[in-house]
Amino acid sequence: MGMLDALKKVTTRATPQSEKILGSTQVPNSAGGFAWPVTDQVRLDRFLILGSEGGSYYSSERALTLDNAEAVLRAIEADGPAVVQRVVEISEAGRAPKNDPAIFVLALAASRGDEATRRAAFEALPRICRTGTHLLHFAQFAEGFRGWGRGLRRAVGAWYTQPADRLAYQAIKYGSRDGWAQRDLLRLAHPRGVTEQHQAILHWIAQGWEWVGDEPHPDPVLRRIWAVERARRAETVDEVARLVREYRLPREAVPTQWLGEAVVWDALLETDMPTTALMWNLTRRQ
Repeated sequence: MGMLDALKKVTTRATPQSEKILGSTQVPNSAGGFAWPVTDQVRLDRFLILGSEGGSYYSSERALTLDNAEAVLRAIEADGPAVVQRVVEISEAGRAPKNDPAIFVLALAASRGDEATRRAAFEALPRICRTGTHLLHFAQFAEGFRGWGRGLRRAVGAWYTQPADRLAYQAIKYGSRDGWAQRDLLRLAHPRGVTEQHQAILHWIAQGWEWVGDEPHPDPVLRRIWAVERARRAETVDEVARLVREYRLPREAVPTQWLGEAVVWDALLETDMPTTALMWNLTRRQ
């Protein structure tokens, strides 16, 4: 009867979750059971959209991230340019709550892919890294996978050729993040200013301006940077609030000693401060 009982328990209609269905292609999962595997392309999409922050109920954040990174690597090895294209599609469509997974995959493709994949990743850099923060994150990820070769330096340097007015805003708002600063990238990538405006902005990022006159800068693109420097030298809260209003300065341009003033926050709110940025700063005292 012992053998008969054992044979009765082998069935394809009622299998415990802890066991693989007889004859199926199921594989072990993080919950200690079995599930049907998904393709690396599906896992790529899930990672780009959902990420791995915080892990899951059954898997730690690091373990889940490593598993996803392995799947991404396999997808890159199979068809790297297609992976880069998928990253662009999901990132530009705004399908992911955060852009960090897309930046991570782009850095992985730019580091571990073949020549065609790396070329595609470098070309996609400005489409994925749309802000200065994105670029700094990309540099951090890329440096964890590779050195600063010619292709990477050229791609990062090309990011600084965007329209001068937009570059000035990016330099003001996203000067540094997570231990990286824009001047660090300038020293690594050695970008060249395509116009006199670009050259002035890059010089300000790398070395600052030694002196700022009382009159606004005659160039409208550089006038906002002039206002930032004036705010740093301001002696009254009213002057800071006026500069914020007139030149639409972001919160990052306001010196720390003035961030506790209500009149400054009134000015910031009048300059179309994004709702997400406002909510993020509600819990900050300065």
